[in-house]
Amino acid sequence: MSQFRHGNAARDAHIMTLRIMIGVLVLNLLVAMGGWYQARQDLTIHNPPDLRSGSTRAWWKVPPSTVYSFGLYIWQQINHWPKDGQTDYKANLERYSAYLTPSCRHQLNANYERRIGRHELSDRVRTLSEIPGHGYQPSDVTVLDRDHWVVALTAQINEYVHGMSVRNLAIQYYLQIERADVDPESNPFGLQLDCFARPAQRLSLTDQTDSSNTHSASPAEAGLEDDQ
Repeated sequence: MSQFRHGNAARDAHIMTLRIMIGVLVLNLLVAMGGWYQARQDLTIHNPPDLRSGSTRAWWKVPPSTVYSFGLYIWQQINHWPKDGQTDYKANLERYSAYLTPSCRHQLNANYERRIGRHELSDRVRTLSEIPGHGYQPSDVTVLDRDHWVVALTAQINEYVHGMSVRNLAIQYYLQIERADVDPESNPFGLQLDCFARPAQRLSLTDQTDSSNTHSASPAEAGLEDDQ
């Protein structure tokens, strides 16, 4: 009888060990499922425009070409007033607010209110475009650190009031860009415009192909006061 009693005890002990192991495995499975559920559903990978030679990069690195394209796209959209600057400018600031830092939003909103107070936006149509021949070059993007860049953007500004041209400028902006990968739903780029790194430079309209022919633009010319 003693032999059977010890055999039953050993069996029960083994069953208990298996139950404990099963419990531990179930607990680990629940922890793994919880981690998987909380993991990011999407991951933004920035690839260079030309992949013919291949590309290997860490996922958190943003190529300068992507930073330049982002700066051009956002600044161009903010300065696109197809019908009436009084309504289009404000609508653009609201539409692209997720792509602007809080300080830049405050600066541009203050500029909007200042120009409204001076009655400068009513019936004003505005376009901003990249000047042909002044597309992206590696020297156009200065890498400050992993999360901050300065983009030198050469652009043409045209403004009309009641169909009459009132402004035609070639300007080089220095846009401050920073990483802001906090709201991929509203901002899939993971970047934000932080307005200006330094005052803009006005290019000579008589020789737009020579970017060295510049001078410091006045606030009214460069968009630091009247023309942001």
